[in-house]
Amino acid sequence: MKLLLPESRLNYLLAPLANCKICPRNCGVDRLNGEIGFCGGGSDFDISSICLHSGEEPAIIGDKGICNVFFSHCNLSCVYCQNYQISDKHIEKPVNRLQLDEVINSIAKLIDSGCKTVGFVSPSHFIPQVKVIIEELKLQGYNSIFVYNTNGHDKGEEIRLLENYINIYLPDYKYSDDNLARKLSKVTDYKQTALLAIKEMYRQKGSTLIVNENGYAENGLIIRHLVLPGYVANSLAVLNDIADISTSIAVSLMAQYFPTPAVKNHESLNRTLSREEYDTVKNELENLGFYKGWVQELESNENYRPDFESDKPFVD
Repeated sequence: MKLLLPESRLNYLLAPLANCKICPRNCGVDRLNGEIGFCGGGSDFDISSICLHSGEEPAIIGDKGICNVFFSHCNLSCVYCQNYQISDKHIEKPVNRLQLDEVINSIAKLIDSGCKTVGFVSPSHFIPQVKVIIEELKLQGYNSIFVYNTNGHDKGEEIRLLENYINIYLPDYKYSDDNLARKLSKVTDYKQTALLAIKEMYRQKGSTLIVNENGYAENGLIIRHLVLPGYVANSLAVLNDIADISTSIAVSLMAQYFPTPAVKNHESLNRTLSREEYDTVKNELENLGFYKGWVQELESNENYRPDFESDKPFVD
């Protein structure tokens, strides 16, 4: 497939990497010349996997699944990360820096097979590359539904600049407690930063999740929250923060947490979620008046354990 994006446009879109402040870390490093900031990302298309996935929310996957583009590295450092194989800077992993034509060909192949939605997973530190991929796909005639699947640690102004690119925002809102965010994810300003980004997403999309006749969400906002064992109070506060924006927002409450090897000795993260903990959070979701979204089964922790050393990380 011949690339259609002019080189001048490509260079323009990637230019912010020369003094990288695209995420709230504001490292200011020159990624175009090999400097590395907190996230560990460079200027390449550093992608760990491009794969079909059917484990997202029903309105996201429809009946064909989603083409997920998993970027490497992360601008958080969560001790319990479920995707630690590709996010942890301390784990040696194979270099998988793709050329743009390889990325486009891989995505196009899945779109041509019937997949209508393309998701960018952990994209906060690769926003310029996300824009490049979307613009090239559109030039190739692929007007897919584009999903921004983020940990929530985004700049509001960067989200504003994505308004004409992204159809569906799928942010995490992890913490209402900045002390907990510092302890578990090495970030000092998570609550304020994530809420500003989510409010910008809400400004763009409102609380209406637009779904077509085939069951695909085409436009909107879904906020995810993963309930962590031992931290129910944080989850209750998270739901109250979202309610302060709107109880009409679709919320995806997740019970899929499983302990990775990194937390085998942690005081509470070394186990799965208890039924009592999860029921407490689900009751708060109902009591606050949320009426759109999804609640995972408690046993879901057995089903969402990716292996990024495999060509097919998810066994669906």
